[in-house]
Amino acid sequence: MSTGFSPTDTPASQTVTQSPSDPASPDAGTVSRSKRRKTSHLKEVPETLELRESLRARCEQVADRLDRSVPMTKDELEQVARRTLQEADLPESLVGWVMVMISTSFWRHALEGVPPERRLFLLPHCLKHAEGCPAEYDEFGMNCKECGACSIADFRGLAEEMGYRVLVAEGSPVVMKIIVGGYVDAVVGVACLNVLEKAIDKVLLAGIPCMAVPLLSSDCRNTKVDEAWVDQMIRTPYSPAKQETRSYVHLMRAAGDLFAPETLDTIAPRLRGKAPFGTGDLSAQSVAAMDAIEATEHIAYDFLARGGKHSRPFITLAAYDAMTGGDCTGSDAARAISKLPNAVRRAALSIETFHKASLVHDDIEDDDAYRYGQPSLHKTFGVPTAINVGDFLVGMGYRLISDRAAMGDTSASAQIDVMDCLAAAHMRLGEGQGAELLWRDGTDRRLTPLDALKIYSLKTSPAFEAALFSGVRLGCGDDADGKADQYREAIRTFSRNLGVAFQILNDLGDFAGDDDNKLSAGGDIFGGRPTLLWALALESLGDQEQQELLGLARADCELSDGERLTAVRRLYEKAGVFETAFRLVDKHQQRAEQVADTLEPDALRRLMYFLVDTVLERPEIKTPNVVALGVAAPAV
Repeated sequence: MSTGFSPTDTPASQTVTQSPSDPASPDAGTVSRSKRRKTSHLKEVPETLELRESLRARCEQVADRLDRSVPMTKDELEQVARRTLQEADLPESLVGWVMVMISTSFWRHALEGVPPERRLFLLPHCLKHAEGCPAEYDEFGMNCKECGACSIADFRGLAEEMGYRVLVAEGSPVVMKIIVGGYVDAVVGVACLNVLEKAIDKVLLAGIPCMAVPLLSSDCRNTKVDEAWVDQMIRTPYSPAKQETRSYVHLMRAAGDLFAPETLDTIAPRLRGKAPFGTGDLSAQSVAAMDAIEATEHIAYDFLARGGKHSRPFITLAAYDAMTGGDCTGSDAARAISKLPNAVRRAALSIETFHKASLVHDDIEDDDAYRYGQPSLHKTFGVPTAINVGDFLVGMGYRLISDRAAMGDTSASAQIDVMDCLAAAHMRLGEGQGAELLWRDGTDRRLTPLDALKIYSLKTSPAFEAALFSGVRLGCGDDADGKADQYREAIRTFSRNLGVAFQILNDLGDFAGDDDNKLSAGGDIFGGRPTLLWALALESLGDQEQQELLGLARADCELSDGERLTAVRRLYEKAGVFETAFRLVDKHQQRAEQVADTLEPDALRRLMYFLVDTVLERPEIKTPNVVALGVAAPAV
């Protein structure tokens, strides 16, 4: 487990500085942001079982002295692990393994408070016996057969007998969906250290009880694990107890629940119709049978209920909670969430409504065929109707905030401030999207890094800013003393840097063929979208190589997609754009963290650190699998 890939040293997640004598004791309560190190070489496993047993026992002792009121960040975990290794006079290369052990020990008591039927057991494919494995795969991973050739079936059988939900899917993004969906409250898993870093980090940061046993190697075939440890982990007894550690999972679920059809109809009642929506069977034929005036509202509500990560409404709810005591992350979260003001719920709904409107319009502009696993609206109903539904969603977003009667449990000044923030964010988003479209549809493929960063700031940052500020402003109440003004500029600066860093990483992930986002390698290049990578290459290459790069984006380029992508990659590597892009991510992350460092209350600062650590997930740039894109940029 590491603090993330980076070619340079940069500030990381929030850290409690530890005293040399005790790896678990805070040094005068000092809170700081430490330097993030490259940790790809720090994932060795202790060679002998005796050493692993000894280190695990030491990690349990260290974890028992840690503060359990809040989840540990990755950087806090790394610092404690380093101290533990220093005291044991063991090499730095074991840091990743010790981080897993300390984290597992930290959460073991919380896991005991979760009944087995509310636990998820995650197993890796690579534990299978590779030769002749009869298991089949589906969207949830591997369907294991009890053939006796490997230990997967034994572990699975024991876990299922105890009531666990079991998933054999290495690093699957479905894990967080299962958790946020309310199916489980804790995770236990087996994986190599690389997979634990990617699959478990977000779970830990969210405050979800999580235990893991690392594989003894990162080989992909017939690897091994300390089987007695896995057996012991599965058999962790159930002992009812109150939640000790704060968790964002309650607010994540609350954000998703806002878009359940019955909740939507309660918070934002429909004005035109009462026909059920969100059933998954919406079609042009079913809509044609409706009252013509009712149809637009029905399509819009159905689209809102379709899905998504709901990260923006989560930010709004969490920011409000941070400003009002943090009860929604505590042991009595269910009661606290039930008491959230209607105005806060409507604000959270509004943020997502604007986002969904932009998705409808983006799908038209990019001619994307699918959204949330279903045909996009313009493919189902035609472009004119889809544009109109997007416009309806924009109006709905503003109406959610402007309705004074429905927003009556907040002050008029707070209502106006939130409305003003949303309007400004909407305008900046339109400017950024407009700049991107003009560049995409133009004939000049040249772009400066500064222009790319301006577009990123306008396109991506306003959503973070609107979500954060709305929650903070509503949490300030009538704000007679002007408290909200202390946060306005800080939130804008934080959001601008977070948004830019996120978009750069999105570009890197696109070039790497990031599976989570279902992006095709090179899609931005040949799709004619302005990216920082493209701009950095043009800035760094000589005249002849610039012309070669520009020619690769021409519609009449005779090379295949794979040949073009290989050529672009070669030029990118020569220009050093990947290293430069990562350094820029580090720079903007540092600026965002510096803003967070200055803010109170502590709950708001921790939320900002949580957003940095979860939003800025660094992809691994490697040779991608290339697929035919079927999209070409306009000719130069």
